[in-house]
Amino acid sequence: MRTVSTKQAPAAIGPYSQGVIVNNLFFSSGQIPLTPEGKMVEGDIKEQTHQVFRNLQAVLHEAGASLNTVVKATVFLKNMEDFAAVNEVYSQYFSEHKPARSCVEVARLPKDALVEIEVIALVK
Repeated sequence: MRTVSTKQAPAAIGPYSQGVIVNNLFFSSGQIPLTPEGKMVEGDIKEQTHQVFRNLQAVLHEAGASLNTVVKATVFLKNMEDFAAVNEVYSQYFSEHKPARSCVEVARLPKDALVEIEVIALVK
């Protein structure tokens, strides 16, 4: 098992890593809309979702993976009313390649984020 860490994504805000690689699979921790400097993106659900994807791309790159190698994504929403808006942004990052996905509404997310996404990807 190998831990993944990059300064191109926000540091963990608790006792966990940005992700781990086991054999040829990368498991990301959930990414919320923090900038790499740790500042919360204040915008709407679309702006927050774009930041989450920038963070995911950074940790995937560090792991030797990419959005094209993601096999499963889990989306956590503060409000299921944002489902369509998140899907609009999500489809910009997963246009041709469509990994398996779960999406659930949760009572609250860290730092009062509107969205959090975690992925599992194949490492090249």
